[in-house]
Amino acid sequence: MSFIKSVLSTLVGLIIFSVVAGIFFIAMIAGFVAMSEEKVPEVTSNTVLTIPLSGLIMERVPEDPFKDLFPESSDNNMALLNTLAAIKYAKEDDNIKGIYLKHGGIGGGYSSFHEIRTALEDFKSSGKFIYSYAEYMSEANYYIASVADEIYVNPAGAMEFNGLSANVTFFKGLLDKLDIEAQIFRVGTYKSAVEPFFRKDLSEANREQMTSFINNIYDNYLKAVSQSRGIELEELHMISDQMKAREPEDALELKLITGVGYENEFIARMKEEMGLKEDDDIKTVSLGGYSKVVNDKYSSNKIAVIVAEGEIVSGKGDISQVGSEKFVKAIRDARESKRVKAVVIRVNSPGGSALASDVMWNEIMLTKKVKPVIASMSAVAASGGYYMAMPCDTIVAQPMTITGSIGIFGMIPNMGGFLENKLGITNDGVSTGQFSNLYRVSSALNDEEKQIIQNSVEEGYETFTSKAAEGRDMNIEDLKAVASGRVWTGEQAKEKGLVDVLGSYEDAVQLAADAADLGDDYMVSYYPALKSKWEEILGTMADEAEAKIMKTRYGILADQVEKVKQLESFKGIQARMPFELEIK
Repeated sequence: MSFIKSVLSTLVGLIIFSVVAGIFFIAMIAGFVAMSEEKVPEVTSNTVLTIPLSGLIMERVPEDPFKDLFPESSDNNMALLNTLAAIKYAKEDDNIKGIYLKHGGIGGGYSSFHEIRTALEDFKSSGKFIYSYAEYMSEANYYIASVADEIYVNPAGAMEFNGLSANVTFFKGLLDKLDIEAQIFRVGTYKSAVEPFFRKDLSEANREQMTSFINNIYDNYLKAVSQSRGIELEELHMISDQMKAREPEDALELKLITGVGYENEFIARMKEEMGLKEDDDIKTVSLGGYSKVVNDKYSSNKIAVIVAEGEIVSGKGDISQVGSEKFVKAIRDARESKRVKAVVIRVNSPGGSALASDVMWNEIMLTKKVKPVIASMSAVAASGGYYMAMPCDTIVAQPMTITGSIGIFGMIPNMGGFLENKLGITNDGVSTGQFSNLYRVSSALNDEEKQIIQNSVEEGYETFTSKAAEGRDMNIEDLKAVASGRVWTGEQAKEKGLVDVLGSYEDAVQLAADAADLGDDYMVSYYPALKSKWEEILGTMADEAEAKIMKTRYGILADQVEKVKQLESFKGIQARMPFELEIK
């Protein structure tokens, strides 16, 4: 009996300890969150807005409650929409004297860089200054920095101005070594999303389209730099092609930048611009802090901006995906809200599930019957991303947006050789019908089975193109002439009739306001809601743990392993961009 009492008392003690420890942990986390919440700063006269150009540019970034407490482990990605709003607000804010662009490594699409650059150009029209400082100036960083009044680079740093490249990673050799056959079903000469799984290099069609749009992007890049820096376009081509600006001093001599110096020298120059003495401090406000100052005016009229960022999947999806269920709820809420007078679909997606894309297309069609719907294309709005945009009343794209890719594909791996030859596993079984085991991966499909899937893909392509032709008010043959899975820049897409207007996110919002006859009496609301602080804390912990495990296991191959793992999301017929594109 005493033994049982001892065991029970021990268990009760453990339970009490666990409850107390849990309460203490929650209280501690809550305290950290409260401590780390950045108060709304007081912005006084002669203040400089500091914008860090580093991390991956995303449409929205959940607030990190631990950013100030643990800056080294925090996610430093840039929230594009917040950045644009801050720059726009700062232009009219009499307390903001200028902007300080502080460069780090920046990633994202050139359309996003262009959007920030355009907002900075508009800011400069107010007569306020923009100063830029970098230790290392990448091609992407320089595109944004080139609009600045003063551009400084550290004397021991580096300058990249040698053109763009686009690279595709191929897995055919890996699959061959593993005895895995990729069984491919596609429609469209340019629908090359599956090329990495059955080729070891670019097809001629893929090389053609990549060459076309990357040159178009760089032409726009150089034209913008030429206008801002007052350097002839032909000279910029020569500097880039021959890589003349290899060191900061080269860039200074070629007039790409205005100064070579350390940050203290740069700060001294900025003080001079502001009329401050050497011992005076520059009053600054961070982008994160200033974003809390930027509040949309209240109005009974709303424009709903539904942000669709990431690959398209059925269901809710995660924070990095466009889940059809989550999107449908968001657009239904906007459609049924009496305060919402117009909708902007903000698309930054390479596509994904054709089924999920069609489900969302239907909801957009229902919404446009009762209120204006405008599409705003960000860095990428291709394939399934274009599927979402094509039913909208007006499609707005940036010149450097990657779009089009009207085509679909399917892929079923034959893993029979891998299972038997590498793992010693074989499969056998029975079926009630000839095609009961159609979507197996344990053995090769026969010709009749392959034809069934190919027919399904072709039917999907007909659906995609017919709906695109209807949405764009084009003849089906004219639409197919620019479809076939081909990728275009926003500028090219406008020439082909796939896009209505070349413009910014702000232009799209204004078009929505005009279509609803709102004048200036409206406020912007974003859908779907971002995760709560607690959800973000737990999600961040899980994501960081998974990332560290991947890095530990696979080292420098972690990114490639992650791409192979993404094959798990290729469920059903795909309307996806024709390659994993990286422009740098």
